[in-house]
Parts: sequence; structure tokens; C-alpha cells
Amino acid sequence: MKIGELAEKTGVSIDTIRFYERRGLIPAPSRRESGYRIYSVEYADRIRFIKRGQELGFTLKEVDELLSLRMDEAADCAEVQRQAATKLKDVEEKIRDLERVRGVLRELASACRGTGPLSDCPILDALEHGGEDHE
Repeated sequence: MKIGELAEKTGVSIDTIRFYERRGLIPAPSRRESGYRIYSVEYADRIRFIKRGQELGFTLKEVDELLSLRMDEAADCAEVQRQAATKLKDVEEKIRDLERVRGVLRELASACRGTGPLSDCPILDALEHGGEDHE
């Protein structure tokens, strides 16, 4: 299939496919005599793997490592499990950070009356002073 067909089949842009190729995430495809790149079904599978990895929070570097493990017949599930556990720890840390931010924003939003001069705005004051008490 041509690159446009691959893009449509996988839900990524042509530029993304070329980017993956430049990064070495997918191998350079063969070319017809006309110069058109020809992609097999395996390319679609690999691109879906990359996309799903990104959806789960893996960086392209981490996805590349997972792809390498996938192709390594000597590798076992332990390494993949380790990488997934590390990613889970990162995600849980981000969730804690986001929950903390949500709590602060809730407090700030409820402290603001929504009226009056900006000089009395607790949200702007908190941003300006970083939560410090200034009297």
C-alpha cells in the first residue's frame, strides 16, 4: 500500500509516518520503480503498536525499546513488565500531582468572589506570591 493508504488505515498523518521512519521506529520501505514507497500490513501493525504505546504514556524512546524487545527472541516478559511498572509509577505520580493542583485550584476558585478590583483577586495574588503570606 502507498503511504496515504497507510496513513488512513492507521489514523496517523503522512508526516507522522515519515517521522517514525526518520526516528527508526519503522524501517525504510521498499520503493517501486516510480519511487513510491510501498508499505506492507506489518507497517500498519507496527504503527498501531507505536500509537497504543504513546496512548499508554510511553515516550517514543520507550516505545522503541519495547519494539526492540518485541523483536528480540531472547528477551522475556520480565523486562517488559519492568518497563510497564516504571511507567505505572510515573503515571501514579502525575495523578498525585494533578490531584494536588486540582485541590489548590478549587481552593483558589472558591476564595474568589468573582467581583471587585483585580488588586483584591486571591487567584492573581496566589500566582504572584506563590502561596506566600504577604501582609
